[in-house]
Amino acid sequence: MSGDTENNVWPLPKFYFTVTGLPSTVSFQEVTGLETEVTPIEYRHGDSPSFYPIKMPGLGKVGNVTLRKGIFVNDTALWDWFNQIKMNTIARQTIVVSLLDETAAPKMVWTLNNAFPMKVTGTDLKSEGNEVAVESLELAFETMTIAAP
Repeated sequence: MSGDTENNVWPLPKFYFTVTGLPSTVSFQEVTGLETEVTPIEYRHGDSPSFYPIKMPGLGKVGNVTLRKGIFVNDTALWDWFNQIKMNTIARQTIVVSLLDETAAPKMVWTLNNAFPMKVTGTDLKSEGNEVAVESLELAFETMTIAAP
């Protein structure tokens, strides 16, 4: 029957999320690049009857994460953090991206360990445009953990 609530399990929408751990409070409109992978190692010993190598999991690696947000008057938080890079030193942060449910409770959490800013990109400017000015921050990090609290 339609309207039954027996199996009321739905995927989470991706538009309700938070990003915490930055040096200041910032709200983002988009987060991309939450990915990790393992590079395979190929090996074949000399007397193997198979003429193909076997594949084993090797070192893990992560990509970069890009955060995008609207530009507000006197809001230089991303630039201020990026500008702290001096002589290859920067205060690394643990960045937490949480996907929230309708009650604002985190349901999926990505933790980016030892993150630091790599790139800040300002908005494009168009005299005939009708869009919001958006800037982006690209983060490098060492490891990522994923949890479903």
